[in-house]
Amino acid sequence: MTPFKVYILGCGSALPTLRHNPSSQIVELRDKQFMVDCGEGTQLQLRRSKINFTRIGHVFISHLHGDHCFGLIGMISSFGMLGRTAPLHIYAHSDLEPLLRQQLDYFCQGLEFKVEMHPIDPTQNKVIYEDKSLTVTTIPLEHRVPCCGFLFREKELLPHIRRDMIDMYGIPLSQINNIKNGIDWTSPEGEVIPASRLTTPADKARSYAYCSDTTFKPEIVTMLEGVDTIYHECTYADEDKPRARKHYHSTASEAAQIASSAKAGKLILGHFSARYNNEMTMLEQARKIFPNTLLASEGSTIEL
Repeated sequence: MTPFKVYILGCGSALPTLRHNPSSQIVELRDKQFMVDCGEGTQLQLRRSKINFTRIGHVFISHLHGDHCFGLIGMISSFGMLGRTAPLHIYAHSDLEPLLRQQLDYFCQGLEFKVEMHPIDPTQNKVIYEDKSLTVTTIPLEHRVPCCGFLFREKELLPHIRRDMIDMYGIPLSQINNIKNGIDWTSPEGEVIPASRLTTPADKARSYAYCSDTTFKPEIVTMLEGVDTIYHECTYADEDKPRARKHYHSTASEAAQIASSAKAGKLILGHFSARYNNEMTMLEQARKIFPNTLLASEGSTIEL
């Protein structure tokens, strides 16, 4: 099965610490890499994770708080120094474009690649990217500024070919794709062999949801139903719920409630406040509601 991986580059919140970097992740599927958020220091985390810069073609910015986008201009500048020529596509609130263009004009003159901006509406649940392998859909969140999450959903996969049956009927290799797509095989003698007899069921398509930053918002559950893995912010522990409400963030138990209601496969907690030296309390709080919960950590990889 083709690997579907998420690399955690940063899972801290607004104030960088020696324990956590600001938010950033790489989602990888079929040799394509998609960046989600780009906080300060992201390019250093890419180096530490030994991730190939050149394969990042698309960057999705959840909202315009510095811990989610301050790393962009530095990374783009480094791309230029490394001789990048492929376009870089950035999906973000429309307010980012004039800010970034000003920085590009001043700091990144002479880039040999295009920075293509794609404005998104964070209030809409809408497909903003699609290729032959997956779609990326916005998830409207509720924060102090316009904010959305992103749902990466693999497209339905083709069934597996039964090699023994192909050999038994002497079917040419040129017909394999047709059979995978459900077209029956007709032998030279006129016998029709159903495609279902020549294949085994396809692997389940996988999905990953990134939800940061947001206050507790049960309305997103319908958009997340059945998702394999959810990354949900839990900036605060349960005892700091009033602080979470004030700053439009979520607690550990609230993140777990979202995962439980959505019938997700796994929950990853992240976006930890700098006020905590240990996130184990938050993990324990979440696991009381949703047992299959893990803590994000820099350098870790999630395999779907």
